[in-house]
Amino acid sequence: MSNFNPEKLFVAYSSGVTATEPVIPRCYTLTHSDITGDLFLTIGSRYAWENINPNRDEVLGVWHQNGSSLHFYVYLYIDQGEYNINVSAKRNEIFRRELLLALTAIRYGDRFFFNAYPNLDQATIIINFMSAYPQFSRQENWGTFHHFS
Repeated sequence: MSNFNPEKLFVAYSSGVTATEPVIPRCYTLTHSDITGDLFLTIGSRYAWENINPNRDEVLGVWHQNGSSLHFYVYLYIDQGEYNINVSAKRNEIFRRELLLALTAIRYGDRFFFNAYPNLDQATIIINFMSAYPQFSRQENWGTFHHFS
């Protein structure tokens, strides 16, 4: 796993979202540069589809109300627009290896939001690995943001 470097994270707010408002809708689009290692986090009321490249190696996150509590859902596209099991296996491995970095970047990048709503550090993080291949397509509980602060 790569180490998180706050100086390599660039955060932008869009679509009427501020550092602390609103809670819902609040969508996260995390992309990166393979060349510089920079991470780009856009926080808005919708995903920043315009920032997504054809490699589809972004991390998408969103808050969902579940009864009286909030959960954080992450969506990862394992298949890269083509259906090649070897490519999907490698992408699955990379996503799993780098997911801790991605969750740390989201938590740090939206730290003012978490400071305003400290109970969200206890929100369950549900990761959705999306793939046409059953061995890669799954939903997993990855704990809470408390582990990434």
